[in-house]
Amino acid sequence: MTIAVLTRFSTLYAGHCLTRNSAHNIPWVGRHTSQTAGILSSSTKVLSRHVSGTPSSASAAPTTWVDRLPPKIRPYLNLIRIDKPIGTLLMFYPCAWSITMASYALEAPLTTPLTYLSLFGLGAVVMRGAGCTINDMWDKNLDKAVERTQSRPLAKGVISQRQALVFLAGQLSVGLGVLLQLNWYSILLGASSMSLVTVYPLMKRVTYWPQVVLGLTFNWGALLGWSAVAGAVDWSVCLPLYAGGVCWTLVYDTIYAHQDKTDDVNAGIYSTALLFGEQTRPILGALSASSISLIGLAGVLNAHGVPFYLGLGLGAAQLARVLWKTDLESRPSCWQGFVGCGWSGFWIWTGALADYALLISGLT
Repeated sequence: MTIAVLTRFSTLYAGHCLTRNSAHNIPWVGRHTSQTAGILSSSTKVLSRHVSGTPSSASAAPTTWVDRLPPKIRPYLNLIRIDKPIGTLLMFYPCAWSITMASYALEAPLTTPLTYLSLFGLGAVVMRGAGCTINDMWDKNLDKAVERTQSRPLAKGVISQRQALVFLAGQLSVGLGVLLQLNWYSILLGASSMSLVTVYPLMKRVTYWPQVVLGLTFNWGALLGWSAVAGAVDWSVCLPLYAGGVCWTLVYDTIYAHQDKTDDVNAGIYSTALLFGEQTRPILGALSASSISLIGLAGVLNAHGVPFYLGLGLGAAQLARVLWKTDLESRPSCWQGFVGCGWSGFWIWTGALADYALLISGLT
């Protein structure tokens, strides 16, 4: 109420003074009176912010939990997108599908999936972060041309390429430490994926299909998870699982790419979002159906039961919901759709987990 009175008073006072100045035709008085009114108005706004508790732009609250951490480590955490766990989850889910399905096939004790899910969870955090670092090192100049990525640490110059390279070496060392906990077959299989991790950022410069390369990279865990549990890949199950994961990646990353399609054209960046254009929704519908069908085929070949297919059905429903609701012309909507696709991966894993739980409990 005090603020309203002050605001009203300043407005009336300014109007009164301006009226008097006009009547007496004294221009310089009018100028100073106008300035006084502006100052009073600004003062009431400042007072209003303090009374209401709304911070000014200079003292704005941190936008994420990372901004509350010591300044020296913030750029590195922002570099690996630690505050956006969806990327890590999208890399982890194919690993989780494969580990759980292999444990089901081998009727492995509970300690087996728990051990490997923990290792692969840590590996997903580390290697997703390493992938972000490699991507940003390649894309430093491109990121400056895209509104959404201009604030990334390398694009802003907050950290140097050399600092990023040293940080990357540390990330890869931790990743190697995780990989060395697996059998030799899996170590060699895991190491072979590094070529895909390295070349992915280049693909957006030369082809409209960089999402395919991302899919091949992010779903490598569908092969690696099985070999970690079983000692070797069962290709009859893992190939359709892997292919289904690649189709799933094409769906969520095409939605993601729609966020930047205007800037991408100007920056010379290629993507399936630009390639599919107005046909994006029906094409993603076909890719979603392919993904669910291929993962379902993997389930059939692995002799899964009803719980697996219930989870798969929920995953399919979630993808349909995302495609129905996402506005491909809205950046916030595209982000929500991208995150929503992650839930489909979660439901698929839930189905596999339920099937495995029934098996080891002796209820099937």
